[in-house]
Amino acid sequence: MKPLLPSLKEKKRYLVFEVITEKFDKAKAQNLIEQECLKFMGEFGIAKSGFLVMSDCWNRNKGIIKVNPKYLDETKMALGLIKGNLIVNVIGVSGTLNKTKQKFIQKEEMKNATR
Repeated sequence: MKPLLPSLKEKKRYLVFEVITEKFDKAKAQNLIEQECLKFMGEFGIAKSGFLVMSDCWNRNKGIIKVNPKYLDETKMALGLIKGNLIVNVIGVSGTLNKTKQKFIQKEEMKNATR
């Protein structure tokens, strides 16, 4: 079987978010984000958007979501509608995972280290 041509592959964007809460628990935060996005976009919307909270890319209270660029605004809206004792702020969006980590996660660590 031949591999897909790059022009036929689904595009993706990496959305960096920050979780603000009194008592941070990665598993609960990730579960709540997935549930709220599922509630807002529905199963079909989640499937079309390629929504994925990347569990191995958490750094303290920051995480990364992989999503199709067409559904980026809907994903941001779903994160903004999360209720409860959890606030999710979108920090930025990038096209590659390495640039996302360099620009939004490591840059913030360096700022905090110099203070």
